[in-house]
Amino acid sequence: MTRHIPSICAGVALLLLWEIAHRSFGLSGLPGPVSAFRALPELLSDGDALYDIAQSLQRMAAGYLLAAVFGISFGLLMGTSPLAERLLNPLIMMIYPIPKAALMPILMIWLGIGDASKILVIFLGSSLPIIYHAWQGGRSVSQIVVWSAAAMGMGPVQRLFRIVLPAALPEIFIGLRTGLILALITMVVSEIVARSNGIGNLLFNSMDMALYDRMFAAIIIIAAMGYVLDLIFEAIRTRFLRWSDSGEHIQVAVG
Repeated sequence: MTRHIPSICAGVALLLLWEIAHRSFGLSGLPGPVSAFRALPELLSDGDALYDIAQSLQRMAAGYLLAAVFGISFGLLMGTSPLAERLLNPLIMMIYPIPKAALMPILMIWLGIGDASKILVIFLGSSLPIIYHAWQGGRSVSQIVVWSAAAMGMGPVQRLFRIVLPAALPEIFIGLRTGLILALITMVVSEIVARSNGIGNLLFNSMDMALYDRMFAAIIIIAAMGYVLDLIFEAIRTRFLRWSDSGEHIQVAVG
């Protein structure tokens, strides 16, 4: 409980600032936190709203999992192969700064406004940090250990899974955590641009109908989704990297 005190204090401070802004500006488009939280039960009891949330989570999961598999594989290839690094690094550096939401209109023309375009933009938005950190993790592995394993008869696949991947995991998890938040952001943005269903569509429909309490309730749901997903991710990271958090060294059995 003590660990969560700073987060609780930050949340309370944010709610107080929100209430102060509501009372100070008196805008109809800025309801107070009490009104927004009162709209939550109604929103969460609405079958259509729950369907929108479920659709958003499915798209986000599909795009993020594809990005994780592709990004880790691609990044480790760059981190362990100098030739792949020289060929692919310029391409990654050119694509990295492009706002992925800017690609949404192009993807809509090619793939329509259905799930395919949204999943693809989520994949693009979350894969690049995963690639970058997997690349850096692969580069950080001591070549002496890799050469020693090869000299003792360990094949490329064994070296990858028993030496390179475990050593690169701390850096990979940094990329995965960054990619998770970007997947949430690009998911909402894609649903705002290509409005068919989803939490982003629900958010803008509420704005169009001047249901501002409902709109801010949707924003609270998005924030809660991000917070809960990050907690789950941190629990998984702690489980896989217990040796790293405890300061232990990797011991690789090459015999």
